Amino acid sequence: MRGVGETSGEPASGTDGDSVVTSGEAAVQAGPRRILAIAVPTLGVLVAEPVYLLWDMAVVGRLGALALAGLAVGGLVLAQVSTQLTFLSYGTTARAARRHGSGDERGAVIEGVQASWIGVGIGVVILVVIQALAGPITRAIAGGDEIAGRAESWVRIALFGVPLILLAMAGNGWMRGVQQTRRPLLYVVAGLALSGVLCPVLVHGLLGAPRLELEGSAIANLAGQLVSGVLFVRALLRSHVPLVPHIEIMKAQLVLGRDLIVRSLSFQACFVSAAAVAARFGAASVAAHQLVLQLWNFLSLTLDSLAIAAQTLVGAALGAGNARGAQGLARRITGWSTVFAVVLAALFAAGHSVIPQLFTSDPAVLDRTQVAWWFFVAIIPIGGVVFALDGVLLGAGDAAFLRNATLGSALLGFLPMIWLSLAYDWGIGGIWTGLVAFLLLRLIAVCWRALSGRWARVGAEVPGRMA
Repeated sequence: MRGVGETSGEPASGTDGDSVVTSGEAAVQAGPRRILAIAVPTLGVLVAEPVYLLWDMAVVGRLGALALAGLAVGGLVLAQVSTQLTFLSYGTTARAARRHGSGDERGAVIEGVQASWIGVGIGVVILVVIQALAGPITRAIAGGDEIAGRAESWVRIALFGVPLILLAMAGNGWMRGVQQTRRPLLYVVAGLALSGVLCPVLVHGLLGAPRLELEGSAIANLAGQLVSGVLFVRALLRSHVPLVPHIEIMKAQLVLGRDLIVRSLSFQACFVSAAAVAARFGAASVAAHQLVLQLWNFLSLTLDSLAIAAQTLVGAALGAGNARGAQGLARRITGWSTVFAVVLAALFAAGHSVIPQLFTSDPAVLDRTQVAWWFFVAIIPIGGVVFALDGVLLGAGDAAFLRNATLGSALLGFLPMIWLSLAYDWGIGGIWTGLVAFLLLRLIAVCWRALSGRWARVGAEVPGRMA
């Protein structure tokens, strides 16, 4: 990797195989090849964890329904205490990208150091607090002592991985900001590969190992997280920057993080409410809703990879003082994301009768799935625009606006339609109408903001609150 502080107007080839663009002007000129070089490894990072979780479930599922239920409850607890802190990746990317674009490689990596301190600090607090409350929390979710007992034993082990999870988020954030995306993918895959091997060995006692059952799953998770965390720390150490905490930088990161946390919580409120209402319409409706929603979540991750590329490149362009170039990037990447989304929508429209049958053969579920399917197809192109512009605005540090836009869209569109669907028995169609309204309102908001140009504020520092 090019040493910290060394800059060049030309891309440099890093020791890890990444092509490192060290100039905001070079970022502005990024074509499809450069954008895909960022987006494809990022997609790998985004989908690696969900793929591993499916493997974990398959391994634990052989222990029986009780163990699987314990894993489901325990996994929910772990997810809720960690995924709300995604600002450690998205916020750090925005700040590091600006530093990188201005030629301040050292400052970009220091953003990663400070985000890592925040991640470890918050992770330790979460570890202590949830260890103290693990019993009541698992009992409240599980609704029964037997499942709660299994979940609690899993959670108590898995919680030691929370600081490591947050450390990896921070690592992904700063490395995306300096446009190194292959190494984070290797670090994440290395950890998950170890977990994937250890999981069946420890759960079922293979190769002479003790049969630890559900606790073996938690230990396998922890081992993989330790590997990834150590690799991200090693990357910081090799960058030769000071590792001391800087309170002012951390304060600025936490201000940006606050807006992103509120935004994330609004998403959680919407989708938890949707699941709760779908459950009131019967097992077939909730199963169909979950099936289509999981497909939507997968496509969201795919489109998010382009959004992260937009975030990285726009941040670098603004850091270099090139607002016009950042606006051009925004238009270009949004156009490509929209075309890609339209192609995906056409594929899923063509597969409307085939794709659902890959997941279920239940006639009632398939019938309900067809109701949601066409709403799902309709919102894919909308998502192509919205997610790309989300990335643009995140790259600009415009988190306060995104927070307000998401909250407003949830309160005016998604949540009213969900609860009206319950009150008037509109069924799954009403729920997905709410999701369409949510996306349309966000589309209007982010398009207006993008066209206004108010987000394109230049400089190495992420501007203060812009909403």
